[in-house]
Amino acid sequence: MIETDVLVIGAGPAGSIAASMIHQAGLKVRVVERERFPRFVIGESLLPRCMEVLEDAGFLEALKAKNFQEKFGAKFLKGDAVSDFNFTEQFTKGWNWTWQVPRAEFDQTLAQEVQRMGVPLDFETTVTDIKFSDDESSVTTVQRKDGTQEQIGARFIVDASGYGRVIPRLFNLDKPSNLDPRKAVFAHVKDTRRMDFDEPNRIIVVLYAPGVWVWIIPFSSGVTSLGFVGSFGFFSQFDDDLAHQYETLINGHPYLKQRFGDAPRVFEPRKLEAWSATTDSFFGKGFVLTGNVTEFLDPIFSSGVMFATVSSHLASKLVVKKLRGEAVNWEQDYTRVIQQGVDTFRTYVMGWYDGTLEKIFFAKNPDAEIKRQICSVLAGYVWDQQNPYVREHERALKRLARLIEVQEKIQTH
Repeated sequence: MIETDVLVIGAGPAGSIAASMIHQAGLKVRVVERERFPRFVIGESLLPRCMEVLEDAGFLEALKAKNFQEKFGAKFLKGDAVSDFNFTEQFTKGWNWTWQVPRAEFDQTLAQEVQRMGVPLDFETTVTDIKFSDDESSVTTVQRKDGTQEQIGARFIVDASGYGRVIPRLFNLDKPSNLDPRKAVFAHVKDTRRMDFDEPNRIIVVLYAPGVWVWIIPFSSGVTSLGFVGSFGFFSQFDDDLAHQYETLINGHPYLKQRFGDAPRVFEPRKLEAWSATTDSFFGKGFVLTGNVTEFLDPIFSSGVMFATVSSHLASKLVVKKLRGEAVNWEQDYTRVIQQGVDTFRTYVMGWYDGTLEKIFFAKNPDAEIKRQICSVLAGYVWDQQNPYVREHERALKRLARLIEVQEKIQTH
């Protein structure tokens, strides 16, 4: 049996962050990953809040060498109306830029850096069973690609398995999300007309129809990720052929048709469905959940990788404290912290789909200070209690939307 201090399940951003931080602390760590890298995954637009974590984990220089597309803000389009958020004009002090990344290359870069540090990382290795002992240590059974099995003994487990949700599924911890199920249809295209339309250093979000939106994420290679997100009911009006669906959707919007109508595809359209998920607890006796294993909300504000990196960064520090014999209050120091950030972003996700943020983003003559405060949320700084749009996120957004409605009625009379 292989012995280690910490077993990390998953080699995506959450797993790589955890492995690096725990390794830097001098503990023995091992990573197992079900897939073979590089592998495709969405979540291609990062938030500035990720950057301090990537720097602390020792990944920043390797990532800079990849020349990923720098991202300085987010632009929302509704017909001819534009709402542009620039991360240099945010309320919270912190990073004011980040990257837009093909995740296959981004994730592989992180994993390779972990291996370069000397951390064992086993690809194509699936967790089939975990048994915890009274002292919180565990024995994990894994199966390799050739069918052979092996056991790994660990003092603690970090589950960073993302959509795989290893521990929640093995121990029945999953529970339904309170967000409506949605679907995405997406592809990568050669964005040959990019510079005729928009600067590439933004994620661009297009309001396509009520409750339906489009992501446009330009990469430095000239390829752009283009995806449509909506309800199952919206997509049911199209036939089941994804390629035809995708073509019809592009041609159904003037901006998209002009920019992408004849853009060659790098790969044929794919779909992702009903992604929102949560769990009963973010930790347990001998383990902690990080990243998308805790809760995944929605792709609208690119929060997935941010929560993956921030939660794993915090969890790994607490794991190190615990294995050094220090007291850790997982509920207070981990769950409540991460949940507060998740709840803040959940308010913005729900506000996006119920029209609250549409009113706010496209209001005439927006208040500059309020826009800075909301910009900080969009940059991922959802733990800044000095920001009223974090501290009172639900009340503040609803109050602002009502105020805008009143002002617009006055102006039209």
